[in-house]
Amino acid sequence: MKNILVVGGAGYIGSHVVKMLKAQGYNPVVYDNLSKGHPQAVQDVILEEGDLGDKTRLAEVFQKHHIEAVMHFAAFIEVGESVKEPSKYYHNNVSSVLNLLDCMVEHQIFYFVFSSTAATFGEPIHPKISETHPQNPINPYGNTKLMVEKILEDFDHAYGLKSVALRYFNASGADESGQIGESHTPETHLIPLVLQAAAGKRESIKVFGNDYPTPDGTCVRDYVHVNDLARAHILALEKMEKENKSLRYNLGSGSGFSVAELINQAKAITGIDFKVEYQARRAGDPAVLVADPAKAQAELGWTPQYDLKQIIATAWNWEKNRRF
Repeated sequence: MKNILVVGGAGYIGSHVVKMLKAQGYNPVVYDNLSKGHPQAVQDVILEEGDLGDKTRLAEVFQKHHIEAVMHFAAFIEVGESVKEPSKYYHNNVSSVLNLLDCMVEHQIFYFVFSSTAATFGEPIHPKISETHPQNPINPYGNTKLMVEKILEDFDHAYGLKSVALRYFNASGADESGQIGESHTPETHLIPLVLQAAAGKRESIKVFGNDYPTPDGTCVRDYVHVNDLARAHILALEKMEKENKSLRYNLGSGSGFSVAELINQAKAITGIDFKVEYQARRAGDPAVLVADPAKAQAELGWTPQYDLKQIIATAWNWEKNRRF
């Protein structure tokens, strides 16, 4: 049984990966400072509370649990906040990761799975974004993720530390059990915001821009279920270890849905005709962001299993019965 340290494992994506790791026979150990994560999301798994800035605590956990690989989900993720508070993002998303990588090298742990983002690509120049698309982030959040990808390349060359960088598009949905799901404070992701409007927790859902060059004027995005992402992490970890090389993959469905389409689907699933307010565009929102997942499909055998309807249905089940 392989011991995997899951940094940020009490958060949204991390907790789903932890659950799947355990189901597949791994022994996940969660390391989380609980600034964003929820202890309730960690079920029947060891939770070690600690900060990535604390090298002594990290060393203690590495030695205590004989860690063999590390997965990282402990980034700050709010684009708007990153513009207003870049220092916060560079410290947490870059400096803290560097600290973790130094500790890994010191303890001879050479396999690392990194939660990256489509935000490293910036404004798309192709209809679908493949791994060869230029990476030109347009905000500090995207910059921090790209910086870590560059650091990982250098750590491979210098120390032999192998890594997988997984660039998500729009992570969404919730575990079908309803035990864990998306719970951010503040919430900034579209699907939970839409469903909170349906549940009466918000007066309306605000849509930023209906004059984009898309079929209905609203932004088009690629939504991928969190359990599909979790499966990709495990497949990528296994391939990295088997081949002992660093890897990079874009994770999305390859299909785009507009904000208006998503809202209509949510209304159909919930049976609630909640209020929609259209407002001006937000700066930096591209009209279309859709993945080209061909590489992940070819090399990992990974194809998303959840469609948009299933994504919204699992998220709605969580929203109606949320536990934290």
